[in-house]
Amino acid sequence: MWKIPDSPRITVADFFEAGRRLLQLDWAANAEHAQGREISEVALNRPGLALAGFLRYYAHRRLQVLGLAEMTYLSSLPVPLRSERLRALGHVPAIVMSRGRLLPDYARRTFEELRVPVIRTHLVTGHFMNAGTVLLQNLASPRVRVPGTLVEIHGIGVLLEGEPGIGKSEIAMALIKRGHSLVADDTTILTRDSTGAIQGSAVELTREHMEIRGLGIIHVPSLFGISAMRSERRLDLIIRMQKSPLGEQEIDRTGLDTATRNVLGVEIPLLTVPVAAGRDLTNVVEVAALNQRLKLIGRNTARELDEKLKVALSRKD
Repeated sequence: MWKIPDSPRITVADFFEAGRRLLQLDWAANAEHAQGREISEVALNRPGLALAGFLRYYAHRRLQVLGLAEMTYLSSLPVPLRSERLRALGHVPAIVMSRGRLLPDYARRTFEELRVPVIRTHLVTGHFMNAGTVLLQNLASPRVRVPGTLVEIHGIGVLLEGEPGIGKSEIAMALIKRGHSLVADDTTILTRDSTGAIQGSAVELTREHMEIRGLGIIHVPSLFGISAMRSERRLDLIIRMQKSPLGEQEIDRTGLDTATRNVLGVEIPLLTVPVAAGRDLTNVVEVAALNQRLKLIGRNTARELDEKLKVALSRKD
């Protein structure tokens, strides 16, 4: 049974690490206060009116972005008033300086007094606001931790699930040897991003590692190269592997009965694959991914054959 989705707690440190490369971030001051400082409103704010003294609707729970307009306005004020206006911003989660701008001495002293972390981005303000908002929304997206191994096969994200010891990791290792990639082994974190897609990633502690029964823990990039790993992949297909003795239950043999599973509000195609001695499940999983890729571009071969059969039967009548 899958767990109830988590409600992520986002700190300034989380935002910095997630956006370090994408948003071209570095620390300008007070990085030591970032770890425990929570971002309770998932949005960015430019405090222009607050700097001018109007604080009635000031969004103090958001990250505050100081761009060219804000810094130019502050520099036009008398020196004593500059620090006073910055101090009025209060204990915000963090300050972000755009355009790679250096922090003025009066601002550095003020933010040190308030113990407010200051981040610098080398992006222009508008670009940072757009990209930073998307990043925050993704960090705050609903997520769930599920048992299963996530692999990428020809660009398709496939989650392998089944009871312990059924062979998920062994299939993933065989796929890696064929040139495909591992995203997460044993436990996968699924997140719904800002576009509505479900993204899968590994638990940070076990990222890049696999457990093979009888062999132990292996480090995938060391054995197969860095191309054998993906940090994240969209989930396109779930394959449930289960032991199914002949005659115990009916298994869909046509592909016409399409099953799905609701994952964080998104319906994901679900295949049930019976596990039997001597069956090459690696090939089955690989072909299932290729078939799903065809479906994503509008080709459903099972339905096409069904239509041909219907036409052929109607002609005989």
